[in-house]
Amino acid sequence: MSGLSKGIRKIEVALKWDPSPAGQPPTDLDIVAGTYLADDPYGEPVYVVHFDSRSPDGTIYLNRDSTDGRGFGWDEVMTLELDRLDTRYARVVVGVVIQQRAAHRAFADVLDPGLRIREGYTVLAQDDFGGVPRARAAAVAEFARDESGSWVFRPGVHGFEDDPATFTRTMGRIHRP
Repeated sequence: MSGLSKGIRKIEVALKWDPSPAGQPPTDLDIVAGTYLADDPYGEPVYVVHFDSRSPDGTIYLNRDSTDGRGFGWDEVMTLELDRLDTRYARVVVGVVIQQRAAHRAFADVLDPGLRIREGYTVLAQDDFGGVPRARAAAVAEFARDESGSWVFRPGVHGFEDDPATFTRTMGRIHRP
């Protein structure tokens, strides 16, 4: 029965970081997710889910949002219910953006950042953004439908130095064949 697989179904992406030192502007990281159509899987996203939105069908939503990294545990958490996502979508790309309003920061400037991607209790990926220290945003996960229509996970942290608006338009270009 090892050939039978329903693929990835429901994902949790969690992000944490320590608050800025006293006297410094707050550090604000955001999880974003873009969806891509089957007939244009590497174009611009059909929609982007972020701190102030959710997917139109309710399959991608932010459970927790922090603007400063204060608190215990994971500061931002996003859920992706891929098994409920319409079949016209072939890809979902998840990214992390450092807000640049209060201060211009890269991941090297963020205190103790952490990323965890899991399905249920199974951790699929963890990272600390150490591989992209100069980036101001990063694509952190790609979920794509295989030939059978099941969702598969493609790990990897790919840094971007663009501004957040440009990043959300271009983050889907990772893993382009």
